[in-house]
Amino acid sequence: MDPIHILATGTSRGIGAAIAARLDLPQVRLIGHASRPGDGDTIPADLDEPGAAGALWREALDRLDGRIDVLINNAGIFEATPIALPDAEWLAGWERTMRINLTASAELCRLAVQHFAGRERGGRIVNVASRAAYRGDSPDHWHYAASKAGMVAMTKSIARGYAARNILAFAVCPGFTMTGMAEEYLASRGGDALLADIPLGRVAGPEEVAETVRWLALDAPASATGSVIDVNGASYVR
Repeated sequence: MDPIHILATGTSRGIGAAIAARLDLPQVRLIGHASRPGDGDTIPADLDEPGAAGALWREALDRLDGRIDVLINNAGIFEATPIALPDAEWLAGWERTMRINLTASAELCRLAVQHFAGRERGGRIVNVASRAAYRGDSPDHWHYAASKAGMVAMTKSIARGYAARNILAFAVCPGFTMTGMAEEYLASRGGDALLADIPLGRVAGPEEVAETVRWLALDAPASATGSVIDVNGASYVR
């Protein structure tokens, strides 16, 4: 049986590292990505830079012998951009978040759809979005919420547009997840109060999100295409 070839972005830490670990399976060949050189056996690419997403795709395709079966878009940033900043700084923060969280993901999705469309077996896309796509986020993070809402809408559009070609698309929407990014957010906003808003009583572990991604990438039935799975301890239900 041929191995499943996967490109996953943002695998050097946090949820991405957990995804890479969960997909360390005999039947999988995974190429990871990091924002800078030196983060293990990954392809370095600064997704804030024009052309970086395309270069990442081409390098991964070359390393995987010309075939990618699954794309996992996990790379993202969570940087505060208060509305009181000077206009140019606020806009720069907005655009940086959109480029990394949404535009680079869209570029990779486009390349994946084009690649998958040329073969009978199709392929899968799993986009790691956020609870913020539905619930919103803090006043300093409009851009983050907007980028993740765009990711969900893009996922649904791909699912509806290409299911007939066996191209499947899914999204995962974590709430707080115990990574370095979440720890900083919790500390800055009073962890106890935020935890009280999670009926489960705790934030999700990266391995819980990673298992959801693994299932969607490898095992979810085709009829589940277009699904968005929440992993947020019931802090937001739809």
